[in-house]
Amino acid sequence: MCEDGWVRIRVDDQILDWMRADSVICSYPCSTAAKGMGEQKNSGQTPRGWHVIRARIGQGMPLGSVFVGRRSTGEIWSPDLAQTYPERDWILSRILWLSGLELGVNRLGTVDTMQRYIYIHGTPPTEPVGVPRSHGCIRMHDADLVDLFERVRAGTRVHIIGT
Repeated sequence: MCEDGWVRIRVDDQILDWMRADSVICSYPCSTAAKGMGEQKNSGQTPRGWHVIRARIGQGMPLGSVFVGRRSTGEIWSPDLAQTYPERDWILSRILWLSGLELGVNRLGTVDTMQRYIYIHGTPPTEPVGVPRSHGCIRMHDADLVDLFERVRAGTRVHIIGT
């Protein structure tokens, strides 16, 4: 069931908080970009600032469902599947597609978060969470992502903070 609140991503701590007003309701480990913070297209960095969840993708899909181009492939992640497709940047279980709210910072032009396809998404259990490892997105454990997905709605605000 969707709740009122907002998401805070603390990059320096690799923590995603579900907030109500200024109170932390729950926290989850996450993984932001290995290349650090930045807004430029093709940078491989995680964008800072205020965003909104533009789309929720994957409602009702099984844990480990594989997405390519925001569409389910019908596959469920497994070590064997990972071995078959070693080049994939795995996007699993759910997608929360972000759109920037700050003109010239993370919206429009060469800094547009949505055009960069920046998501909060699930990651394989073999990938560490709690350390910067992504290509710009915010990765979470699948079960944590599903819990967050049930709390948020399209339009929920997301604040990404850190150095």
